[in-house]
Amino acid sequence: MTTREQAYTKANQQRAAQYVEIWIVAQPAEIASMVQVASASGRLVYLGPPHPVGGDDTRQRRYLRLRTR
Repeated sequence: MTTREQAYTKANQQRAAQYVEIWIVAQPAEIASMVQVASASGRLVYLGPPHPVGGDDTRQRRYLRLRTR
């Protein structure tokens, strides 16, 4: 691996370490409170649209991207 490739790999790893990506499955009110806390703390980067779990289940599934620092 060349020096340029090593530097590029290290930079990509550092950028990836700045975020945590998770799927949350919960009731809409619970998700809203989690999102409110993440937003107030400045960690919320992206909130995906709600996806129903399906069937008679009233829970939703949402994608969140959060800053680690």
